[in-house]
Amino acid sequence: MNFIKNVLATVVGIFLFFVLSFFILIGIAAVVGGGEKEIKVEDQSVIELDLSEIVFDYSGKYKDESPLQALLKAEGKVGFIDVLNAIKLAKTDSKIKGISIINNESLLGLAQSKELRDQLIDFKKSGKFIYSYANFFTQKEYYINSVADQVYINPVGELEFKGLSSELLFFKDFQDKTGLKFEVIRHGKYKSAVEPFLNQEMSPENREQMTSLLNSVWNTIVTDISASRKISVAKLNEIANNLEARTPELALEQKLVDKIAYEDEYHSALKTKLKVAQNEEYNKISIADYTNKNSINVDDLTKDDVIAVIYAQGEINGGEGDVDFIGEGSINRSLKEAREDDNIKAVVLRVDSPGGSALTSELIWREIELTKKSKPVVVSMGNLAASGGYYISCGANAIFAEPTTITGSIGVFGMLPNFSQLANKMGINAEQVNTHKNASGYSPFEPITDEYKSIALEGVERTYKTFVNRVATGRKMKFENVDAIGQGRVWTGTDALKIGLVDKLGNLDAAIKYAATLGKSKEYRVETYPEYEKNFNEILEHLANAKIYQSKEAYLKEEVGEENYILIDKIRKMKKRKGIQAILPYEINF
Repeated sequence: MNFIKNVLATVVGIFLFFVLSFFILIGIAAVVGGGEKEIKVEDQSVIELDLSEIVFDYSGKYKDESPLQALLKAEGKVGFIDVLNAIKLAKTDSKIKGISIINNESLLGLAQSKELRDQLIDFKKSGKFIYSYANFFTQKEYYINSVADQVYINPVGELEFKGLSSELLFFKDFQDKTGLKFEVIRHGKYKSAVEPFLNQEMSPENREQMTSLLNSVWNTIVTDISASRKISVAKLNEIANNLEARTPELALEQKLVDKIAYEDEYHSALKTKLKVAQNEEYNKISIADYTNKNSINVDDLTKDDVIAVIYAQGEINGGEGDVDFIGEGSINRSLKEAREDDNIKAVVLRVDSPGGSALTSELIWREIELTKKSKPVVVSMGNLAASGGYYISCGANAIFAEPTTITGSIGVFGMLPNFSQLANKMGINAEQVNTHKNASGYSPFEPITDEYKSIALEGVERTYKTFVNRVATGRKMKFENVDAIGQGRVWTGTDALKIGLVDKLGNLDAAIKYAATLGKSKEYRVETYPEYEKNFNEILEHLANAKIYQSKEAYLKEEVGEENYILIDKIRKMKKRKGIQAILPYEINF
């Protein structure tokens, strides 16, 4: 009897699940469809450049899109490159008179900030204006906002302009005291990801590379600000060194801002600029709405020649991949499609990655080699193309980077958690029973053996040697020369150009134009890849995270706070890492 009850309960449960799922999806469709409104660009409009929701270069597409997958687009997300294209379009749009940047707190990286800044400068060449206002300018946001014709700051606000700094924590003594430690296996004296577990202070090599990196990035920042604000680099360094712009009054005195005012006064100034009566509202449209309203592909669809732009963004984890991590599935499928399509004349691989799985990096490298036999491949580096991100880039026919791109990090490491000392202190003993002497492999509850360590080091050395050989072949350099500038050291795009790791400094547009030249195409359009393949469960997971409900990320941030969420996200990423890693040794936040 209980068996029949259980069967009936299961059947009823499954039936109710499908019924509820059906009505939930109908409800979602109603919300999405019913909530849609026509986006209209009025005459005399101003674009509000809110970039708080923009993270990735590419917002993603889904292969063989079904009605369910179409619902994934309910979030209305746009990619950073879409925004750049929209600003480019706005330059010649007669309805757009200017751009307003208000209290913007973006998640953009170094290279993205540089690309956005350059696009805004180009926008101003049309004679249209850019105005900026903030209650508080972070250093990164000021870098972007400094292109504005008029920079406003709140009377009780602040402006952060103090130079760049990096702080690392070291855990060797902590490990010795607690018995919680990591066994480190590495190649590359600059692979400083593992240094905090080996030493109690920074090595000279690490200090050297961090000093060089920060100075290179800072030089780009102050050079750009100097050109926009007509203040010498020497004076900007003096201002930063002495914190001479820390208050609105000091910032105005040093000419880093143009006006001290409240936000309502800023809007009044915009009305005056647009010749709108003060008792009326001026027309404005968000950058997201403007991007969605207009086709982000400004190319002529009648053009037969195509340049394929394939976006590889996030950590390299393997599998299918998605907008926030790189897998060989979607990337290699896109490369294969591109080389088999006669209309596609060249491929641009847009890389924004700190690296990750060495195996997946090798699989993508191989597919690029196959593609190069029939089509030229050009790499455009975004914020990061380091370690595994450089691995998948090094074989391209040409590599473009921004001055502030973080690249290189040609090195390999492995870390094994070991609790044997702690286990002994706590009275815990682990015993193994094996059929062969190496059957148990590595146990975190036993001290690592010299034999296991030598085998693990052999794997790391083999991967490093392969990595260096790939770079040497792709960059037409000797193994010894790559090894000398490798060793896990990171470089900015500016410095990478000097040592031969990249070919040119330039943005994605420059890379596309160069790829077209290699592909012998004068008239072309751009198509974006990859198209991700998702199963039903993955679609439902995306729906659960859609903006019509609060995403789990937003929920966690709200519950635990931004800083704690960052730690949780780091742990989540570490759990996904398998095998030998070729990954940037630390996160760089500007």
